[in-house]
Amino acid sequence: MYKVFVNDKPLFLTNEIVKETDFQLFLLESADIKQVIVKMFQNKIHKAYLYHPDEKEIMKTLKTKIPVQKAGGGLVYNAKNEVLFIFRNGKWDLPKGGTEKGEAIEDTAMREVEEETGVGKLVVTNKLQKTYHIFKRNGRFKLKITHWFEMRTNFDGIPEGQAEEGIEKVAWLNPDEITEALKNSYENIKLLFEQ
Repeated sequence: MYKVFVNDKPLFLTNEIVKETDFQLFLLESADIKQVIVKMFQNKIHKAYLYHPDEKEIMKTLKTKIPVQKAGGGLVYNAKNEVLFIFRNGKWDLPKGGTEKGEAIEDTAMREVEEETGVGKLVVTNKLQKTYHIFKRNGRFKLKITHWFEMRTNFDGIPEGQAEEGIEKVAWLNPDEITEALKNSYENIKLLFEQ
């Protein structure tokens, strides 16, 4: 099952039919995917399931309907096992950004972490899951697929937020602070801490 966030609300791409309770179920063959997304953006639908026997087929169809933006991001630990967070648009987030032409996704993730936070000396230690969310820019919907990597660093300087990206602050957070920050974060970021 894929979990795609639309305006921070879940759209599940599933091959299982579940009895409807607090969500709407749409069949891939008959659903107007763009209309479902518009309704989620307008808060008319708060949770939806898109069904097809082959869930990969659902993702393939979604990618044909909405342009994909590929991104890389980092879940970065320092020597004290604190995690690197950024604060922008009133929410706590993790550093991430779009790929440049010909760039490997792992390199994108490291470059974006460094650009957005000033933290260098990064070493990728693990490939994490991908997250999916749909956003609207210039009146058009885009599907952002973010490839996440666990990273470690022995960087000991002071992290600095990239102002032109609207990053207000950068902070190393310990487990208790992370729990607090996630209360004011995005659903796809919370997924990375569920494992």
